[in-house]
Amino acid sequence: MRGVPRQKGNYRWVLAAAAALLIVATALAYTPSRDAIAEWINLHINIHRVQNPPTPSPLPPGQLGSNLDLGTPQTLEGARGQVGWTIVMPSSLGQPDAVYVKLPPSGPSKGEVTLVYGKRPDIPVSGQTGVAVLVTEARGKVNEIYFQKMLGPESTLEQVSVKGHAGYWISGHPHTFVFTDADGNFHDESLRLATNTLIFDNNGTIVRIEGDMTKAQALQIASSMS
Repeated sequence: MRGVPRQKGNYRWVLAAAAALLIVATALAYTPSRDAIAEWINLHINIHRVQNPPTPSPLPPGQLGSNLDLGTPQTLEGARGQVGWTIVMPSSLGQPDAVYVKLPPSGPSKGEVTLVYGKRPDIPVSGQTGVAVLVTEARGKVNEIYFQKMLGPESTLEQVSVKGHAGYWISGHPHTFVFTDADGNFHDESLRLATNTLIFDNNGTIVRIEGDMTKAQALQIASSMS
């Protein structure tokens, strides 16, 4: 009876694999070899980590705040020329890093101006937008009843006073702001940073200050507006 022919190629691989296992087993039995192998493995793991660091989320291209639907970029002087009311500036924040104007029909009847501030002391910058504080101004008025529509379960509303003017401190994560413009038109706008927000009436100009800040910080910014 003829025997089954051997598959020489497979047999060679079996011998090679057995030899390799024997070498590794012998090396591991010797303590210095185990240490050397561990160091070699750690070295290559570390190199791999260095060569592949986590990639941070890139900031949106263009001018600061350009991805927030704030309107048309302008200089401060240009913005003053496009609206018929006085833009109040928060001296505690210094000059804005960017200025936007939103006119009708997308904006309120008398226009809306947003001052954008990047890095500021003690106020974190959003890693997604590069913005620390937004100060938005428009002619109109607010009604506390509207806030009931905008506040979610994670937000709270507190009445405050800013230089004798009525205001509201919203803590948590509000996402919308409702008001009527100077012509009585109803507006429902997004709060772009969805962080703590101070809203107050400055002689007929609605001012809202958005940022990851405390109530005391927001009130200090509002008190510096002139």
